[in-house]
Amino acid sequence: MPDFAEPLARLIQEVTRLPGIGKKSAQRIAFHVLRAKREDIDRLIAALLDVKEKLGLCAACNNISDAELCPFCRDPHRDRRKICVVEEPHNILPVETTRTFDGLYHVLHGSISPLRGVGPEQLRLKELLDRIAAGEVEEIILATNPTVEGEATAVYLARLLKPLGVRVTRIAMGIPVGSDLEFADEVTMSKSLENRREM
Repeated sequence: MPDFAEPLARLIQEVTRLPGIGKKSAQRIAFHVLRAKREDIDRLIAALLDVKEKLGLCAACNNISDAELCPFCRDPHRDRRKICVVEEPHNILPVETTRTFDGLYHVLHGSISPLRGVGPEQLRLKELLDRIAAGEVEEIILATNPTVEGEATAVYLARLLKPLGVRVTRIAMGIPVGSDLEFADEVTMSKSLENRREM
């Protein structure tokens, strides 16, 4: 790496820690920051601090929220009988872009992965079981990623939830195996939801 002034080198190093940002991109971003107006950088800093200080998890579904309940859980028009289970908060967006799902969500914050030391006890399952125990839920749609870990999580959840008397479905495999939900286009995601199957 060329020799840069210490503050610039430090900024480049920190930017390379972001996912998907290599050294060249980090350098371009750092030089952009260097040339930007002070008020633009102050707004960026304020936005970064707000994300860390003003966001938490929804008390009902574990989605990212700036209030006790996220917008989906607050919406009285959502169908409370259906819950779509996803691995991460960013997995909600592909489902929402289809405009075909009107139920609620539940975010696990991960998937079962013995190789990474993640078992069912590390996932947000208790909250899901509590929601089902409340008696309003009729269907659980498992929309975990079509990866080995996502499939293992879906199979585990199906075995755990079926005895509770709810319908358990899995999104269809219109999404390429080994991919991630955030990369699915809305047509593929819509077809996956339409063609979900019993587990």
